[in-house]
Amino acid sequence: MDVLAVIHGERVRAGVFGEVVEERGHRLDEWSLAWETPPPQALDAYGAVLVFGGAMHADQADRHPWLREENLFLQRLLVQHTPLLGVCLGAQLLAKAAVAPVYRAERPEVGWFEVELTSESADDPIFSRLPERFEAFQWHYYTYDLPGGALELARSSRCTQAFRLGDSAWGIQFHAEVTLGQVESWLEHEVEDEDREHLPADLLETTRDRIEQWNELGRTLCGSFVEAAERVAAPV
Repeated sequence: MDVLAVIHGERVRAGVFGEVVEERGHRLDEWSLAWETPPPQALDAYGAVLVFGGAMHADQADRHPWLREENLFLQRLLVQHTPLLGVCLGAQLLAKAAVAPVYRAERPEVGWFEVELTSESADDPIFSRLPERFEAFQWHYYTYDLPGGALELARSSRCTQAFRLGDSAWGIQFHAEVTLGQVESWLEHEVEDEDREHLPADLLETTRDRIEQWNELGRTLCGSFVEAAERVAAPV
């Protein structure tokens, strides 16, 4: 199975999710609509799509016109029931493609925040394998409303954290894919003025202490998603 990773910047990539995809014997292609180049192969050839984060926001199509194209692309995936997992900005774009409001959060989350699963997660093919509560790595200033018909799978004290739309699309607000190297790179290159007010002084130290366990959760989550996609791709 071929898997497409839609990225929104060189430092916001597949992380441990890419490792899981390849360890399970699948091919991972990276592509960005901002590159203004065609994907490595026809979009219908991909058995699953991962959509990652980025420094831009979902309502900034005036600055990033390709966001309009990505919205249409995600709507097409939803109509086709292509297995789809959006992370952070990717989750917000997925919600937006499903005609749900996406907007600046009253209180951003940057750092580690407790996430709690909802009762709807018990029967979910991905979230039923996760612990009921966990400390999640976050870096976002926007949030979303649940799309019509979606099931909320997780929440934090500040906002919704995960949902499933239909039987093939998931969104997660937290960065389950992130590696220590990515976090170090973000702290070095991606910290803007709006970040500094919300950036914990001990973020890097705390992340170094927690990243190994966090990566195991990310591997479990992505592995479950890939399994779900494999079932869709398997011949009848």
